[in-house]
Amino acid sequence: MSEQWTFLTNYGHVIIFLDKHPDATVREISDQIGITERAVLKIISDLAHDGYLEIKKNGRNNSYIINANKTLRHKLEKSCKIKRFIQIIEN
Repeated sequence: MSEQWTFLTNYGHVIIFLDKHPDATVREISDQIGITERAVLKIISDLAHDGYLEIKKNGRNNSYIINANKTLRHKLEKSCKIKRFIQIIEN
């Protein structure tokens, strides 16, 4: 049996991690999720561009604010808001 796949994408992993660690660095996110820093930057950029994440500059660091009222993107999940998605996963 392969243990290489998971039910959530790296986008979901980033959202879940940033919910608990809004001041995390790209390196910390990368280390925890197990993807490259470049991949994390791409995901953060995509999430911010589509309104799921707001990036606040805090000196040389960033702080991330999740838009909890946005809904998931896939047509099968459109009725679920980000806030509820995070609650389901964290419980």
